[in-house]
Amino acid sequence: MVVAIALAGLSLKRGLANRNARRKRALRTREMRAAHLRVAKPALVLILVGFVAGPASAAWLRGWGVFESLHGWIGITGALLFMATGFYGRRLERGNAGATETHAVLGLLSVLAAAMAAVAGFALLA
Repeated sequence: MVVAIALAGLSLKRGLANRNARRKRALRTREMRAAHLRVAKPALVLILVGFVAGPASAAWLRGWGVFESLHGWIGITGALLFMATGFYGRRLERGNAGATETHAVLGLLSVLAAAMAAVAGFALLA
């Protein structure tokens, strides 16, 4: 999950660079968008794989109840946010410019939720 969260953070950074360029009416290249997508798509897949693997690990390997911790509930929220971000990102890819602001806000909230879930997960390591 560390790699997935790091990729999501890098995707956020690249997405914000695209957004700032758009707002300043600066030159945006296809490479800027491609760089964002090269990181965002694998990050989304890895986050969702981690979301599925986490509860499986908790139940089968550790004998814990699934989603009985703050980490689990934040993980559910984060996974839903990441899926929504991906949905709106796909709409942007297909030319729906109206999804831009929603995608940006969801992307930020997704990465924040992932960071919060990571912090909450440290309590489970004890």
